[in-house]
This record gives sequence, C-alpha cells and structure tokens, in this order.
Amino acid sequence: MWVVSSRVNRQSAARHRARRRRRLSVLGGAGVMTLVVAGGTVGVLPQVWSGAAQSSSGDSSLEQASLAALAEPVSDAMATQDATAKDLQLNAKKVDDVKTSESLPANSGNGRRIVFSDAAQRVWLVGSGGNVKRTYLVSGSKYDNLNPGTYRVGGKTRHATAFDYSGSMEYFVQFATGYTAPIGFHTVPVDNAGRPEQSKEQLGTPTSAGCVRQWRDDAVALWNFAELGTKVVVTA
Repeated sequence: MWVVSSRVNRQSAARHRARRRRRLSVLGGAGVMTLVVAGGTVGVLPQVWSGAAQSSSGDSSLEQASLAALAEPVSDAMATQDATAKDLQLNAKKVDDVKTSESLPANSGNGRRIVFSDAAQRVWLVGSGGNVKRTYLVSGSKYDNLNPGTYRVGGKTRHATAFDYSGSMEYFVQFATGYTAPIGFHTVPVDNAGRPEQSKEQLGTPTSAGCVRQWRDDAVALWNFAELGTKVVVTA
C-alpha cells in the first residue's frame, strides 16, 4: 500500500515539474518577444532623426525649405502693409490740409451763397461778387444724412426745440429736411439744464444728429446773412 502511494506521489511530482518547466518556457518566450520588439523600437528612432540633413547653420534641409517658402509671402505682405500705411498717411494729410485751409472749396457754385464743406466741417458766407465775408469751423452730423448738392434757405426760427425735446437751440436756419426733422444751421444746443452739448474746441468735428452746429457769434452772423431763398451749397 505504501509502495503504490509512493509511486503515485513520485508521478504527481514529475507532472508538477513538467508543468512548471512549460510555464517558464512560455514566460521566457514572451520575454524574448518583448526584447525583440523593444529592441526594434529603439533601433527605429535614430534612423528617423539621422535621415534629416543638417546645414552649417544648424537647420535641416526640410526646415530651410519651409523658411524659404515662407519668406516671400511675408515680404509681400509687409510691402502691402507699408503701401497701405503710406496711403493712409497721405489721406490723413489731405484731410488735415482741408481742415486747416480756409480756401473756398472748388466747385462750390457762384454768386451769393452759404457753403458748407462736410470734409472740412467749415462754413463760408460768400457775397454776390464771390468774396468770402466770413468763414468758421462748425460741427456737422455724425450720420450720413446730408447729401452734397444745392439747397435753399426755407425758414428761420429764432428759438427752436430739439426733435426729441432733449434741449434747445437758437438762430435756426433751415435749408433741408432729414429723415424725421428739418436740417439747418443753429447754435450749439443746450440741454434742459442749460448746459452746452459740446465745447468750442470740438468745432471742426462732426458731433450733431443731423444739423450744423455753430458757435453763437457765427450763428448770429449767418442768421443775418441768410435771407429766405439764399443758396446753400453742400460739398463732400
């Protein structure tokens, strides 16, 4: 009985050792595969980086080609920007020249008339012989609601109220009609508390909602000059 049991134990132990050897063999194979794959991976990276030729400046040929491709468009863009900047400077100078000049605009009609230049934000009172009796800066509309052309004085109101009742103005001389209200020359409006809506220093820039604002002494001069039917020429 003991002999049989001992033989069985020996057979069982042998089977156990065989199974152990097979497991080690499998694990060893997996380890070899891992090393092979890992070794292959390590071997690939140097091949990728070593393939890019280096120039004396340190840039690869691929990088040099990319930089060369970018250089010309950037130069063209910079040249275009420079040209645009010069055009803007020239235009700005032209605007400054118009604003600082008191010369009567070309193609502003003839005879006795009132001339308003939207570009210069300036008014001229011109006598029948073409002589300028008075010129001064004004503040026209900040909206595009007055087209260049020839108009006539259609009415005069010594005291007027803003279309939205936000304030009042004096010496109103109407010569056109806007979208919702008359357009004319008048003093700088004051709000309902009596405060001016702009300073004298702001004349020469468009600040109104449609009319042409004047300082008080200029408004009085135009009021006295503007008879009903007087020609008003608006230039761009």
